[in-house]
Amino acid sequence: MKKFIGNKAFYRMVLTIAIPIMVQNGITNFVSLLDNIMVGMVGTEQMSGVAIVNQLIFVFNISIFGIISGAGIFGAQFFGCGRHDGVRHTFRFKIICCALLSAVAVALFYFLGEDMIAMYLHGEGNDGELATALMHGRRYMLVMLIGLVPFAIEQAYVSTLRECGETVVPMKAGIVAVMVNLVFNYILIFGKLGAPVLGVVGAAIATVMARFVEAAIIIVWTHRNPKKNPFISGAYKSFYIPAGLVKNIFIKGTPLIVNEALWAAGVATLMQCYSVRGLTAVAGLNISSTIGNVFNVVYLALGSAVSIIVGQLLGAGKMEEARDTDTKLIAFSIGSCVLMGGLLAITAPLFPMIYNTTDEVRSLAVQFIRILALCMPMNAFMNVAYFTLRSGGKTFITFLFDSVFMWVVSIPVAYTLSRYTVIPIVPLYFMCQMVEIIKCIVGFVLVKKGVWIHNIVLGQED
Repeated sequence: MKKFIGNKAFYRMVLTIAIPIMVQNGITNFVSLLDNIMVGMVGTEQMSGVAIVNQLIFVFNISIFGIISGAGIFGAQFFGCGRHDGVRHTFRFKIICCALLSAVAVALFYFLGEDMIAMYLHGEGNDGELATALMHGRRYMLVMLIGLVPFAIEQAYVSTLRECGETVVPMKAGIVAVMVNLVFNYILIFGKLGAPVLGVVGAAIATVMARFVEAAIIIVWTHRNPKKNPFISGAYKSFYIPAGLVKNIFIKGTPLIVNEALWAAGVATLMQCYSVRGLTAVAGLNISSTIGNVFNVVYLALGSAVSIIVGQLLGAGKMEEARDTDTKLIAFSIGSCVLMGGLLAITAPLFPMIYNTTDEVRSLAVQFIRILALCMPMNAFMNVAYFTLRSGGKTFITFLFDSVFMWVVSIPVAYTLSRYTVIPIVPLYFMCQMVEIIKCIVGFVLVKKGVWIHNIVLGQED
């Protein structure tokens, strides 16, 4: 058991990194839950329209994470061996790529957004309900586009700060942002304190305001503290990045970037498959995923801790310590999520009661939440296995492990069951989740073999 359990100093070190990320993501997801509830109080069609748009924007968000993660593999290892010029160059790479991707996304959503939303609106439900959901979704999307650029730029800063071990400031900025989001959601959705009743548009405005506030806090703090953040000194004096580093980031990072984009698109495609069962299925899944996100912060934060801690150890050449640390982190993540999954299963019936929706939607949501609770330890292992492989630069393997599996196995299963059978949505959803067991087995083999134990910055030009 000593192989799987660390000492007090180990858990203190892990939690020092993971807890600020958990708190930031937890508060963000909790406010998203409240946002979801407030929109749901306006109506089921409004909630469904907003849920569809958020699913589409999720693809953009994950694509941004893919770009910054590809460079971040190098950033964490550069920091681990004390090479701040290397961290600075990876930061520049992130800024340039995030700005370009944001411009493309804004254009794409602006001109094709309505058609994208319409893909999710079919099955059960009359034409009036579907048209209403489409209208609200389109109005919500047009406002949300304003927040894409500040979100992307802020993520370039936040990821670099975390790679350098600074997780508290992003947490504080996140707390301020979600408070702004929460307060203005209430004011603008329902028309309080003399404001007009804006419904879903008010929810979008509040989210965009929070994006700008969070970005401003992060950017200003980083530039005012150059001694704590050596990478920012001279970061904008030029946009020079060594050609060799750009080449290696693309070699290592492209599979990761493509993986994140395909994975997010895959999640959206799975939702589209489930939407064949009607608007009630979309609403029920929206509630369950929002609740699930609040509980998932534990294993997601521990995955981030793996990428930071193990990445720095690999960069410092401490290979055996990296292996030992990774084993303990995997055990800690799974154990934590057994507890979180149990808590989620027990409390599942309580959350849907908050929503102003039909009994059918509430019943579906409870069943979906319990399926998520059952799968949480499995998802925890897959998450830390993914970040373990990524920390050592094995990005092509993560590409096969993650998005290729989804598009070759999960999506064909969901598509076939949704289109060519009459299986009800709950068992259909459960079967699609259980397919992930195959990925767990593959991840276990890859991590155990140690294919990820590799220093990728040794001999690399800063």
